[in-house]
Amino acid sequence: MLQSTPQMKILVAVEPADFRRGIDGLARLCQETLRQDPFAGAVFVFRNRKGTALKVLTYDGQEFWLCHQRLSQGRFPWWPAAAAGDVQRLAAHLLSVLLAAGNPTRTGAAADWRPVGPLT
Repeated sequence: MLQSTPQMKILVAVEPADFRRGIDGLARLCQETLRQDPFAGAVFVFRNRKGTALKVLTYDGQEFWLCHQRLSQGRFPWWPAAAAGDVQRLAAHLLSVLLAAGNPTRTGAAADWRPVGPLT
């Protein structure tokens, strides 16, 4: 399981990825399609066309890590709509929900940060 922190930048690729791609192919996809630097330390999440598997790509400053998760039954119930653009940001605590084959939009979790009122 990935260790995620609130400071992590987690980006979900909206369009399905060809899962024959390895690290180099997904890093190229980050640069060309998502217009993001794969060496910047962000966590990139990709889904296959059937919705049965995820790949997570990240660079830790020395090397790339590629994780592949495939469900033995069913599909991942949530994925961002294509109208959201090429990439959508996801909070760290919602990544855990997604990796557990849950729906991050139905957790009822509080936002990462919200104003609590004027400072006096």
